[in-house]
Amino acid sequence: MTTSLARLPQTPTTEEHTVEDRTPSKGTVTQRAIEQIKTLISEGKLQPGERLPTERDLAVQLGLSRSSMREAVRALTVLGVLEARHGSGIYVTQLEAGDLLETFGTVADLSRGRQLVELLEVRRILESAATALAAARITPEALAEVTGHLRAMEDSDDPEVILAHDLAFHRAIAAAAGNTSMAAILEGLSSKTFRARVQRGQAEDGAFERTRREHGRIHRALVARDPEAARAAAAAHVGEVEEWMRGRLDD
Repeated sequence: MTTSLARLPQTPTTEEHTVEDRTPSKGTVTQRAIEQIKTLISEGKLQPGERLPTERDLAVQLGLSRSSMREAVRALTVLGVLEARHGSGIYVTQLEAGDLLETFGTVADLSRGRQLVELLEVRRILESAATALAAARITPEALAEVTGHLRAMEDSDDPEVILAHDLAFHRAIAAAAGNTSMAAILEGLSSKTFRARVQRGQAEDGAFERTRREHGRIHRALVARDPEAARAAAAAHVGEVEEWMRGRLDD
């Protein structure tokens, strides 16, 4: 159901607004439109899953031009705050962490050089925290999933199979930590470091064997439900990739 306009701020449509909408730069006005829509959502005037008023009605209510409102809606759609449904209108998303943090993975994918090393450093910090949480919270079913991915890595010599289960191993641990926001950030970071692991595996003899051993240490800490051991094992594992990347920069 479309949001009742009576619930939205009643901003009079005056010449003052028309002039204000024309004078600042387009970016400034569009940013104001973005902030006003975000405020409506944060204040509960627009709920997750709810359809927005028409572009025209929303522009009138907020005292902005339709072009600025259109740009704001596009920007918020890219950010995962809004979604366009063909033939139906514009809706607020469910505002899940995965939707809102999806663009984080794009930033990671485009990073190079020292910025990539910085992202690996962030991943080391978050991965160790998530693994510690998982050691305290993991269910038998989640542990069985992690174990399955470890066994698949141990039983295969195919780099693509090993790397696919490597990603899935860490994804399952992040999910077991029970923090969806952290899991969404790590998903973006892991998709980037996936390429780093591919490069490492191709460049270093024995890299996959070391990776299996490192995963084994993480797994043993989870089985023992030892958060500190899990934290240390995860930090050491990601730290290996981080140091390898630092060495490549130095070279």
